[in-house]
Order: sequence, then structure tokens, then C-alpha cells
Amino acid sequence: MTRPTLLALAAAALVTSLALAPAAQAGPRLDRIMDSKLIRVGTPGDYRPFAIKTDAGYSGHDVDVVEAMAKELGVKVQWVPTSWPNLMKDLQADKFDVAVGGITRNVNRIRLVGMLPGYAPFGKVALVRSADKAKFATAADLNKPEVRVIKNPGGTNEAYVLENLKAAQVATHDKNAEIPALIAEGKGDVMITETFEALHYSRVDPRLHAAFIDAPLTPRSTLGFMLPVDDADYTRVMGFVWGQVDARGGLQQAADKWLK
Repeated sequence: MTRPTLLALAAAALVTSLALAPAAQAGPRLDRIMDSKLIRVGTPGDYRPFAIKTDAGYSGHDVDVVEAMAKELGVKVQWVPTSWPNLMKDLQADKFDVAVGGITRNVNRIRLVGMLPGYAPFGKVALVRSADKAKFATAADLNKPEVRVIKNPGGTNEAYVLENLKAAQVATHDKNAEIPALIAEGKGDVMITETFEALHYSRVDPRLHAAFIDAPLTPRSTLGFMLPVDDADYTRVMGFVWGQVDARGGLQQAADKWLK
């Protein structure tokens, strides 16, 4: 058989194999999002300045960023309410496609779900009344029997309180966004939170002081958006879209607007 004949047969075989091969498809979650033109975003919506729900809708750093990501994808955001205690199980139960709202990146979460790159470095700090700030100079000052701590359930702030403030009086309040006002009104003494939330409330309410800002109670961590891990194509595309928003200045714009 001559060389031209062999080449022709090889070319014909390649064309046949390509014709018989199944068409490349994205994963099921990505297909669903792109076909419906909707991405479901879950958030507790109670953590300023990252995501807060009011009568006017959702606003905050994470809201701006995920809206920019949706625009890059060519889809719209459908907001899905959740809570800190239910955040992980709601994501794993496919109630939404991405979770946002000031979510700490840590091993316990990343071993179960995916998380986009970290942003907004922070540490755990304390929100206290300005009139009492001299009482809370060290971490040990928070862990005394006379200190009243109010925590919200289900997140890393609660985990810190339960682990480190065992001597204090600890109460739980379900609505995180209401706790700063309870501290300001003297119904509690301490709220354990994170750098940016404490700074926000201390700026808008002079009765409140953000303690330990320069020397946080914990090593610094970052926040991140949580993703399900049932579709590698979806994870890959969301990572790309995050990078696109960053490269076009979207992350910096959101940080300048909400975190300074």
C-alpha cells in the first residue's frame, strides 16, 4: 500500500472517530445555570459589610462581587436565604450554587466543599461598649464570670466563644445583625466577631468600640465563597470568572467601597 493511500485511510479513520465521539458537554450544575440563566446564591444576609438583607434587598461587598461574577457568566442572581447553622447542609442539599456573606476559609469547610480564593484578611476581635474599652485590654479580660458574651449560632465566632470564653456568661442570639445594638444598649458586654464587622459597627455607632484590631485574638484568616464539589466544570469556570472580575478591578472596587 502506498504512503498517500495510508495517509488517506488514517485521515478517514480520524474523521469517523470524531463523528462518533460524543459532543463535549459541561457538567450538570454548570449546564443548569447556563441554560436557566440563573445562579442561586445563598447567604445568611446578616453580616455587614459583606452581605446584609434589608427591605430594599441585599447589599455589601460579597453582593457586589457575586453580582459581577453573574454578569460575567451572563446570568442573573437568585437570592436564597439560609442561616449560619444551616449554611453547609443547605449547600450540600443543593439549595443554592454558591454561598457568600463573610464565610471564613478553614479546613473544616474546605474538606467538605470548594472555596474560591481568599480575600479580606481578618482576625477574631471583640466588639464592646466604648465606655468599657479599658476593661478589655487582654484576651483574659474577656473570659471572666462577670463578662456577658452574646454570640450568634453556627459559625466560627460561636466556635471561638465556646472554646475560649468558658468562664464568661454566654448567651445566644439568632440574629447576628442585632447583636451590636444589644451590646451598645448594655444588654451584653462582648460580641466576638471579625475585623471588618467590628470596624463597621464601631464607625456607625460611637457607643461601640472595636477591641483587638491591631492584635487580633486569633491568627489571621481570609474569607471565601463556598461552592459544591459535584461538578468539576462548574468549579473550574467559577475560578476563572473570579479571576476575570479581579483582573478587571471588581474586587478592588468592592474592597474600596465596603472595607475601608
